[in-house]
Amino acid sequence: MWALLRWADPPQPPAARFLSYQIDLRQQNLQLYWLDEHRRPLRSLGRLRHWLAGRGDTLQFAMNGGMFRPGNAPLGLYIENQRLITPLDTLAGAGNFYLKPNGVFYTTLDNQAGVCRTADFERLRLQRSVRYATQSGPMLVVDGRLHPAFRPGSANRQIRNGVGVLPDGRVLCVLSREPVNFYEFAQYFRRQGCRNALYLDGFVSRAYLPAQNWRQTDGDLGVLIGVTKR
Repeated sequence: MWALLRWADPPQPPAARFLSYQIDLRQQNLQLYWLDEHRRPLRSLGRLRHWLAGRGDTLQFAMNGGMFRPGNAPLGLYIENQRLITPLDTLAGAGNFYLKPNGVFYTTLDNQAGVCRTADFERLRLQRSVRYATQSGPMLVVDGRLHPAFRPGSANRQIRNGVGVLPDGRVLCVLSREPVNFYEFAQYFRRQGCRNALYLDGFVSRAYLPAQNWRQTDGDLGVLIGVTKR
């Protein structure tokens, strides 16, 4: 009698496992959002889209931009339109945010973007005019190398999102379409050429990218990254 064989699904190519979006700050409008005009947290990508539409802006892309404390308040540094809203967190603690090195994603007044280690940010801020910034952790890629705590066979698999900067200066925003471990997620950024990349969050992660037929408008989030067109 012939045995019935169950063939495993073929492994998915890296590109199929990740939703990615590239942003050229010289031509596109990237901003960070947290509160509306009544100082209420926006909380979801759907509410962000609706709120922006009321101001005459069309949301082209969005995703959550970092971890948060109770009340949807940013965990760690948050700078919005050059205003320091919450300070840099240099403390030690438990959880992904405090897996050192952690880091900061920022943009400047001259339309440059960067990802740097938390320990390097204050020195950098003295040299450059920062427009937006959000802190999170851990760093995924540090000076071209994966975070030393990551292991290829880790069973810690979640939906994850993060941000890096490509060699040409464009911002690379990524959401995994399926649960991945930190090693796999960081590898994707390094394969794209990012010398530095930052983990933003997992499990709660959402993205809105109608050009790729991806619309997640739910969630209960903190800082949001958005690209708009008026």
